[in-house]
Amino acid sequence: MGGGGGSADSGEPEFQIAPMIDVLLVMLIFFMTITSTQVLRVDNNITLPVAPNSVKKDNARSEALINIRWDDKTKKADITFDDRSYIDKLDQLVAILKERRGKDEKYRVVIRGDQKLPARYVAQAMGAAGEAGISDISFAVANKEAL
Repeated sequence: MGGGGGSADSGEPEFQIAPMIDVLLVMLIFFMTITSTQVLRVDNNITLPVAPNSVKKDNARSEALINIRWDDKTKKADITFDDRSYIDKLDQLVAILKERRGKDEKYRVVIRGDQKLPARYVAQAMGAAGEAGISDISFAVANKEAL
C-alpha cells in the first residue's frame, strides 16, 4: 500500500528533500528577478543629498522611480524614467505615469535627484507627477556622506 514516504517496516516517515530543494530554487529565482529589477531602476551616477534623519521607505507599495542626473561639465540635467530621457518631453512622462498609476490611489513617485541639481528640475518632475494625478511624492536621500 502507498505511504507518505519511509519504509513500511519502521513506521517512521522519511524526510523528502527533493521537493524542498525545488521550492528553494523557485524562491531564489523569484527574489533574484525582483532584486535585479529594482537595481536596474537606480542610476548609480547620481550623488544623493545627505539627510541624517531620513526614514527608510516602505517597500510594500508600487512606485515610479524618476532619476534626475546633473552633469557639472555641461550644466544640464537629465530626467530619466525606465532608462528613457524625458528632459524635453515631460508631457510623455505624464502620460506614462498616468498609465502606470491606473486606479491605484497609493501609487507614489520617488525622485532621485543629484546633490548639485538646481531645484527647478525637481519641481518639473514633481509637476509631472502632479499632472498624472499622483500626490504621494518622496525623495531619495542618503543618511550619511558617501566615501
